[in-house]
Amino acid sequence: MRRLFAGVVVLGASISFGAQSKNPPMPGFDAEGSDREAIAVADEVMEKLGGRRAWDESRYLTWKFFGRRTHVWDKHSGNLRFESEEMLVLMNLNSKKGRVWKEGQEVTAAAALEEALHDAESAWINDSYWVFMPFKLKDSGVTLKYFGKGETADGKAADVLELTFKDVGRTPENKYHVYVDEDSRLVTQWDYYPKASDPEPRFQIPWQDWQKQGGIMLSAGRGERKHENVAVLVDVPASVFESPDPVNVMEYKK
Repeated sequence: MRRLFAGVVVLGASISFGAQSKNPPMPGFDAEGSDREAIAVADEVMEKLGGRRAWDESRYLTWKFFGRRTHVWDKHSGNLRFESEEMLVLMNLNSKKGRVWKEGQEVTAAAALEEALHDAESAWINDSYWVFMPFKLKDSGVTLKYFGKGETADGKAADVLELTFKDVGRTPENKYHVYVDEDSRLVTQWDYYPKASDPEPRFQIPWQDWQKQGGIMLSAGRGERKHENVAVLVDVPASVFESPDPVNVMEYKK
């Protein structure tokens, strides 16, 4: 499950909310190539998730990807605390700079440090998309099409959106079909295609267990598996991103 998907998270973006849109696209969104109906559905999803303003103002986010890798992410500054069985990483996603510890020992050799930082960023790209994709339907590089009415694997009616990508992420050739429930307007399934030309998805996975976290809705359930400790945090001290000392980030849960 370490495959890198094409999700791109724009860091530290400042959005001006005009009367014309409650959910303006991120810079580089392919508005010209996207369907108006698909964009309208994406806006409905964002509103159901809590709204664009609530998403932009949700600064500190944490989750444990399928019980394996813990992320604490400062969405405004780009600071990341990443913990796995193999390593602890404190880095900034904008500068790509940071510190790494393996088996309790700090990694100081330049080549090994660069490789570890790259691996941590790659894990974050993958893992964050598995949690925050519904907020990113109008993200940089995304082309959004309305694929029509459909049904999820469990027979629930949904509007289906098709996401493809232009020159973003580490696997821009990917494609997704995203199912938006006809009644709840929440994402309830996604289908993953390694290549946009593939006729059939490699897998279909439900999005379940939607819960209010701070001012937004987040989903932890992915069928047979789930993410753990999915939460919005408040007042996270700088030491979380600066010190390798153990920390219980859930004490900062909103």
